[in-house]
Amino acid sequence: MRILFAGTPDFSVPALQALIASSHEVVAVYTQPDRPVGRGRKLVPGAVKQVALDHRIPVYQPLDFRSTESVEELQRLQADLMVVVAYGLILPRTVLDVPPLGCVNIHASLLPRWRGAAPIQRAIIAADHQTGISIMQMDAGLDTGPVWLRRVVDISANETGADLHDRLAQLGADALMDALLLLGSEEHQPTAQAGEDATYAHKLSKSEAAIAWSEPAALIHRKVCAYNSWPVAYAQLDGKQLRVWESRLVDGDSRAAPGCVVNSSPEGIDIATGDGVLRIKKLQLPGKRAMSASDFLNAHSLDNVRLG
Repeated sequence: MRILFAGTPDFSVPALQALIASSHEVVAVYTQPDRPVGRGRKLVPGAVKQVALDHRIPVYQPLDFRSTESVEELQRLQADLMVVVAYGLILPRTVLDVPPLGCVNIHASLLPRWRGAAPIQRAIIAADHQTGISIMQMDAGLDTGPVWLRRVVDISANETGADLHDRLAQLGADALMDALLLLGSEEHQPTAQAGEDATYAHKLSKSEAAIAWSEPAALIHRKVCAYNSWPVAYAQLDGKQLRVWESRLVDGDSRAAPGCVVNSSPEGIDIATGDGVLRIKKLQLPGKRAMSASDFLNAHSLDNVRLG
């Protein structure tokens, strides 16, 4: 098939690489405009654009598809199918209808659970035991289209959002290759989603990463896991933001006020919560590198300290 690929961040790369290595032809890549990065605000291409340039694949970066010219440009490419993976733009019906086989999306959840922008992190926070990949035929709704296939994975107790992101990115690429065999087949049709079972994965924000020590330790731990590597859970220590990269649940109850340090050792820093005790294993102060609790304690005393 002649395939258009639409994606932007690292999550999209394995799928693009799989298509490039396949017998299909990637005729063009659509990706978000380059964004300014760092203090110098230098424009930097996304991960997908770099892969496309490395393979000499034409790259298009429209701000949107509102203009007739952008849709006509897409039509001239005469693709059979568009594959969409974390593109970052909502595709209007005028785009969805261009390829004869429509547009398929690699979504990082078991639809209809966790439609929306942050399915990986929301699954971890909600204590889901499983998640996966859905290959969905796109329609005008938000992740509401029928599903060609799903692939399921277990979520481990201490799995981070970053680790699960990488696993699902590769699983999505593998699942896409299987789904492409089904498209256009009279023997196979996608299955409609059960809308009554849908949940919505709201976009992540930096503000939600602030730790509320009054919450149960189990919930705080899941948030620490989910927000690694962005936006990273944080607390306040002496007026400074203390980023918490890794934690563990430990046995025992504490009568100390939530946020109080109840024990510190090379194994970690134990904090009282609204229910149970959370052990911080890896943390970071502003302007410093992330470090183990043991290294942190070599330079900082946390006796009688209460984190905000």
